[in-house]
Amino acid sequence: MTVSTTQPVGSGGSNDGLTDDAALRIFRTVTTIRSTEDRIIRGLSSGELRMTYYTVRGQEVIPAAICEHLRRDDYMVTTYRGMHDCIAKGIPLDELVAEMCGKVTGTSKGKGGPMHLSDPQSGLMVTTGVVGGGLPIAVGLALSSKLRGTDQVTVVNFGDGATSIGATHEACNLAALWEVPVVFVCQNNQYGEHTKFADYTRSPSLAERFRGYGMEARTVDGNSVPAMHEAAAEAIGRARSGSGPVFLECLTYRLGGHSFGATTEYMDPDELSQAEANEPVGRYRRWLVDQRGIGEDVLADIEAAVLSSVEAAVEAAKASPPPAPEELLTDVFSSVEALPR
Repeated sequence: MTVSTTQPVGSGGSNDGLTDDAALRIFRTVTTIRSTEDRIIRGLSSGELRMTYYTVRGQEVIPAAICEHLRRDDYMVTTYRGMHDCIAKGIPLDELVAEMCGKVTGTSKGKGGPMHLSDPQSGLMVTTGVVGGGLPIAVGLALSSKLRGTDQVTVVNFGDGATSIGATHEACNLAALWEVPVVFVCQNNQYGEHTKFADYTRSPSLAERFRGYGMEARTVDGNSVPAMHEAAAEAIGRARSGSGPVFLECLTYRLGGHSFGATTEYMDPDELSQAEANEPVGRYRRWLVDQRGIGEDVLADIEAAVLSSVEAAVEAAKASPPPAPEELLTDVFSSVEALPR
């Protein structure tokens, strides 16, 4: 088995396969993610919206580039810090925002909320509130595809903190052993909740650690669209061809506290300031203009359309009612009559 280097794929990356159409689709996705988060934060800050929310600012590029290579029938599993993954996988924005607000027009009738989002029609199968809990589920989904003889790929997103969880290692070991079509996407944002990466592991590279299970593993600049696009194409193509699982360590930086309302006092202020100055959405916008020659007017039109769609989704969610009390008795394994008395 050939295992690629664990050194980050370059900050600029190759342009191979990244057409202008694909580049603009990715721009629309990262803009939608950023605009949706900004609107949610504004709504939470004013009391207009109420929900538990885990910021994804700084991690927008990773799912946007990955989902450019996924089909609608491919599977994705994410975590409670996964709004960006849900948008990138194609959950309709109005249904997504409604679910996050606990409204009946949401993907799960408001009963899943922001920490348990799912939309099988879009391939977003489950959001786990348990750190590391999504990896075994993803291996099961990938095993299903292999047993059914389809070429579906499963992508599972998780943070660097999940790499210290036992279920993560069990899942990776089985995935390599069974050679299932799964791509493990570690969005390494440098913090496991409130703990800095270097304070909970001696491993300089997570990719180096996980290739010990006998799978392809590489580290990539998770803030570079060209680098992520190239790495995702290779990883997803490998999994889809039947060559087994791939582990991607996508280096990024979480530009905020662990959740809405949390402070950043435990974060290195100089590192945070530098990361903010090089945040990936603005970086990508500059790259499109300077390196690809995309006109400012083209990007501005996309941004305006996205802002309009985000505001419409928020207004629709606000106008939607919460689920009725009788919804407590639907979508469960057993009816209330079947429960022991």
